[in-house]
Amino acid sequence: MIFLILVPLYLLVNYYIIRRSLKWMGNFTKLLTKKWFIIPYLIIYIFASTSMLVAFWLPASPFQRFMKVLSNNWLGTMLFALLFIGIADLGKWIGKHTGLLSKQTINSKRVFAVTGSVVMILVIGISTYGVFHAQKLKKTVYEVNIAKDGGKIEQLNVALIADLHLGYNVGVRQVERMVAMLNELQPDLVCIAGDIFDNDYDALDDPERLKELLRSIQTKYGVYACYGNHDVKESLLAGFQVSHSEKKVSDDRMDQFLAEANIRLLNDETILIDDSFYLIGRLDCKNPGKTADVRKTPEQLTQNLDKTKPILVMDHQPAQLQELADAGVDVDLSGHTHDGQIFPGNLTTRLFWENACGQIQKGTMHSIVTSGVGLWGPNMRIGTDAEVVQVQINME
Repeated sequence: MIFLILVPLYLLVNYYIIRRSLKWMGNFTKLLTKKWFIIPYLIIYIFASTSMLVAFWLPASPFQRFMKVLSNNWLGTMLFALLFIGIADLGKWIGKHTGLLSKQTINSKRVFAVTGSVVMILVIGISTYGVFHAQKLKKTVYEVNIAKDGGKIEQLNVALIADLHLGYNVGVRQVERMVAMLNELQPDLVCIAGDIFDNDYDALDDPERLKELLRSIQTKYGVYACYGNHDVKESLLAGFQVSHSEKKVSDDRMDQFLAEANIRLLNDETILIDDSFYLIGRLDCKNPGKTADVRKTPEQLTQNLDKTKPILVMDHQPAQLQELADAGVDVDLSGHTHDGQIFPGNLTTRLFWENACGQIQKGTMHSIVTSGVGLWGPNMRIGTDAEVVQVQINME
């Protein structure tokens, strides 16, 4: 079990951070080497670093929610502490073994104190920025031309959102901002491309208020959604699976939530809207849910459709792009990647996805991937933006 493998690594990382931070503080001032400081510092550090484990075992309560939120913030801060302390130590090692730094400089307590201060400022500053930046939503606009007859429709204004991850990180406040932006766009259609929930329905901060907000989205044709890999009931610790049920399925309360929020869920289903265009919602490729063991192929989804009409697909993960294009799909709407969420993730995620974020074209099909509204794991965004996407589709 990968979780058991990572536990020792997590302990070693925190030991490394504690050891280096205490050494830096001792070089900075002797006052910080006294027991009256070190003992409270260790207590606070251990409290923060074990918060995710404590939150996992606690029953649902306000304190459990506090510990979960703390752990999500701590995780990002810890990663940046590891990154910058590691860079500082690597620089010292390179300087020592290449002769770029003198022995006097390497052993200087002043240099060590200054370096540690820079690292501390970077960790605190970037982490604080990441938390606040994650709450900001931007509007991204794409324009798509489809060489098909849209019947009554010459232009379709589609709003794409994904990865809300409603739960401990994302709640009423972010959804209020999202709904306000959606209504400003005056969309004909709103598509939610999966990961509406963050595995645990009980993590929602105010289900009734969230449903009320989602019902207030104003559209011509309605709000439609497909599920993603996190829209299932699953026990996770630090992002890793703890339970091993035979099949991961959505919590019945998730399905009911969407119905009461006037959001139509499409599970490998196709609907013809206004006798003008098709909308398909795919099951997730990793967790197809309770309606099927295996999701339909793109060819199976489109084989009985009138392909002279525009075909739009919601598919949480931006996969099978060529297969979708070959099946006659015109626009594929996805999320899942978060655009990496935290630097350098926005660079590495491009190694795994043909379209990690943005718009590309496969033949005549347009693939559009959003970075998402919400967050997974660390409660931060660095180098990426939360967004609501407007797709202006022109029928030719």
